[in-house]
Amino acid sequence: MASPLISGTPGQTHLLLGNEAIVRGAVEAGIQFISCYPGTPSSEVPDTFFRLSPEASYTFEYSVNEKVAMEVGGGATLAGALTLVTMKHVGVNVAADPLLTMTYTGTPGGLVLLSADDPGCHSSQNEQDNRIYARLAGLPCLEPATAQEAKDMTVAALTLSRELGTPVLLRTTTRVNHLRGPVTLADPLVLPAPAGFQKNPSRFVPIPAFARPMHLRLLDLLEKLRGLAEVSPFNTVSGAGKVGVVASGISRAYLSDALLEDDLTGKVKVLDLGFSSPLPEKLLEAFMTGLSTLLVLEELEPVLETEIRALAQRLGLTLTILGKTPGPLPRFGEFSVGMVAAALRTALGLPAVATPACTAEQSACGPLANRPPNLCAGCPHRAAYVAVRKVYGDNAIYSSDIGCYTLGILPPLRAADFLLCMGSSISAGSGVAKAAGQDVVAFIGDSTFFHSGITGLVNALFNRHNLLVCILDNRTTAMTGHQPNPGVDKTAIGDNPVRVDIEKLLRGLGIEHFRKVNPLNHKATLKAIEELKVLTGVRVLLAEEPCPLFARRSLGQKRNQVAYVAEGCGEKGECNNCLDTLACPAFYKKDGKVAIDPLLCSGCMLCLQLCPNIKARKGDTK
Repeated sequence: MASPLISGTPGQTHLLLGNEAIVRGAVEAGIQFISCYPGTPSSEVPDTFFRLSPEASYTFEYSVNEKVAMEVGGGATLAGALTLVTMKHVGVNVAADPLLTMTYTGTPGGLVLLSADDPGCHSSQNEQDNRIYARLAGLPCLEPATAQEAKDMTVAALTLSRELGTPVLLRTTTRVNHLRGPVTLADPLVLPAPAGFQKNPSRFVPIPAFARPMHLRLLDLLEKLRGLAEVSPFNTVSGAGKVGVVASGISRAYLSDALLEDDLTGKVKVLDLGFSSPLPEKLLEAFMTGLSTLLVLEELEPVLETEIRALAQRLGLTLTILGKTPGPLPRFGEFSVGMVAAALRTALGLPAVATPACTAEQSACGPLANRPPNLCAGCPHRAAYVAVRKVYGDNAIYSSDIGCYTLGILPPLRAADFLLCMGSSISAGSGVAKAAGQDVVAFIGDSTFFHSGITGLVNALFNRHNLLVCILDNRTTAMTGHQPNPGVDKTAIGDNPVRVDIEKLLRGLGIEHFRKVNPLNHKATLKAIEELKVLTGVRVLLAEEPCPLFARRSLGQKRNQVAYVAEGCGEKGECNNCLDTLACPAFYKKDGKVAIDPLLCSGCMLCLQLCPNIKARKGDTK
């Protein structure tokens, strides 16, 4: 059955995830090429394109990293293809080099960069605000607040880019990506096939002599874009009064609810900024004139607030501007309806509303138990960590990276001492080893190794660093949803015919000290680590075993046995060794004794190799 995201009837309304709405918007704009690197909260966008690709007319690829995705997308748009490049906010750091040049050269076919920001660090190592990239690079920026806007702004961004030949930033946040809302479909546009690259070195080769006039053209274009922002249907004024609010992104949705809850709809002057960069200065001047107080609502950095303060000063306006500098709003985390309502009451000079206390029924159960993220039952990364810890203990420095295996930070594994960014474990670990002479073990996953770990390994070889590199190859990109990477055997839609073999790659690089193991074979893994430990230089352990979830869903592997704790365990005193060593989620305590949940047990049988009191029996094949 065809997906409505591809073949939905115009005029129909569907309940869509924000990320699904972006996919539909790209389809309606006539999208021809999509490249990406997956990362939450953006992952459902490329995953949906990938899933639908057999029935669609566009070209899609999972690139090995964000810089490559931007460069491949840049080449596609130079050849005339309407292009979308997707990533999470920290990925834009990786893609920034080509991105900032593309604003000079332009994008003949049209190109939109989807940057999915993550206020609150739900799945990220920082909260950076990528609206600043729009100002740095000279990108027009659109910020949806609803599922309908996610679709409509995707269409508008791609159309704008195609018509003006400049890249556009579509900036979302976690709540926009993952909300669900009604989306009314429109007619998809069918574009002619890409015309191909048209040679014009003075436009497309930014040597200094050409780059200087390119910059001047960009500045002129930004003023044209400012004029479009002045009249954009995504920038609307409503309400009246001496107190005004300027809001962007998901803050607009919180503001709408706060006004409704306090019966203030129409009693406060509101400027919704959906097309937020370049700043529509004339619209803002008209909006601010006559106001006594202005509240600026934006998550994370005071980007709009700073620009609006500068504009008000230049215009000689004397209104009071509230936001983050000073408050009442923070420069960190997500907003909420309650937070926006409190800030609004401050701007209006109304008394604060006390937070209602919990009722007896609400508080009877007490606070919810903390449930930190954990490696899944049967995860081969856990097996690798247990073996490495047995050999190195607390004497080594453990350099970690971005992926499921970052969860090795938790006790009892404690196998993550520091982390910089994706692909950094080998490079940063090399720095520690070189500077202090400490034993270093660097952990990196297969997808992250392809992303940006290879360069760190080449650098370590060239500079003769001394560390053990553990490549944890679970045959998929597990953390972000089992997307394919160059080393996988299978994908969600079939075999991978051009698998890049990590072992062959390592041998081709000239790695002399190399061992390959299945980490679930504890004895063999220990032996390999012990052998590598006594050597010097760059040593590599390739721990290869599929993620158990991926193995069941995509590789067709079945569980034929489960572990159980034998009778008599603990009769002479509870040792808790299995809990203290593995902490597998399938373990639990029953009547003071350790037990194993057969529904959670993956059948990996690692625990049998560590404790004689654990046995195996035939399990289901689900």
